Amino acid sequence: MNQGFSAPEAPDEIIRIEHMTYEYKREGDQAAYVAVNDVSLSIERGSFVAIIGRNGSGKSTLAKCINALLLPASGKVYVNGWDTTDEARLWQIRQTAGMVFQNPDNQLVSSIVEDDVAFGPENLGIDPPEIRRRVDRSLSAVNMFEERTKAPHLLSGGQKQRIAIAGVVAMKPECIIFDEPTAMLDPNGRAEVMKIIERLNREGITILLITHFMDEAVRADRVVIMDDGRIAMDGTPEMIFAHSDELRRLDMTVPFTVDLADRLRRNDIPVPQSTIHIQEMVDFLCQYKSEI
Repeated sequence: MNQGFSAPEAPDEIIRIEHMTYEYKREGDQAAYVAVNDVSLSIERGSFVAIIGRNGSGKSTLAKCINALLLPASGKVYVNGWDTTDEARLWQIRQTAGMVFQNPDNQLVSSIVEDDVAFGPENLGIDPPEIRRRVDRSLSAVNMFEERTKAPHLLSGGQKQRIAIAGVVAMKPECIIFDEPTAMLDPNGRAEVMKIIERLNREGITILLITHFMDEAVRADRVVIMDDGRIAMDGTPEMIFAHSDELRRLDMTVPFTVDLADRLRRNDIPVPQSTIHIQEMVDFLCQYKSEI
């Protein structure tokens, strides 16, 4: 159910999805499982969009369709204006919209960190001096330059994920799709990866973050909620998390600050509906205390 507060049409879109449906065929099952059902979505260039939803909602399938790892059963997906079903544009599409997955061990292909980061540019046929520059810049961007000669298996989970991000950054994508990149990390690793994601966005890279952590979603410009293969809600974090009852109806948690704000309002403390960040809550409580 769309709540009637959808994001405005993007003035400069990098991704456009038109009535896209994707179905999984199950062995021995006559009927296909519809994972994404008639979804239309536009992503503005340079934006930071979080896509959230409970397990099985279709968010990871949607991400893989954007990267052309999966092709729609019906409808269209365009990346930089290129149709993802156009095989002649496949490398351009994947270079434009890079992807980082949940498990970093599944993304590393070399026994040396810097060789792993160089793998993508080498496959694009880029000249060695430019590959060297890209590798060094990418490793520096994720604070892993000092580890460049190490073996990936000696690194922590968070460090491995940063190497995976560096490998995508070295391809110079305009957009990076993160499919639950912090799900297997400890809190320190999660914090490291989120800082890098936010910095990449500030540098102009479009970010699509698939996550089930609400404290990550509130850091985006826009939040899209998937439910049963469809878009259930779409808007700014302030708009989305103001509807905490609807989120709970969708079997989703709410950020700590939003839950605290709900509890305070039930006790007649007038916390503004737009309060979703911890610092906003601290500022409000300090001002409220000074006025009573």
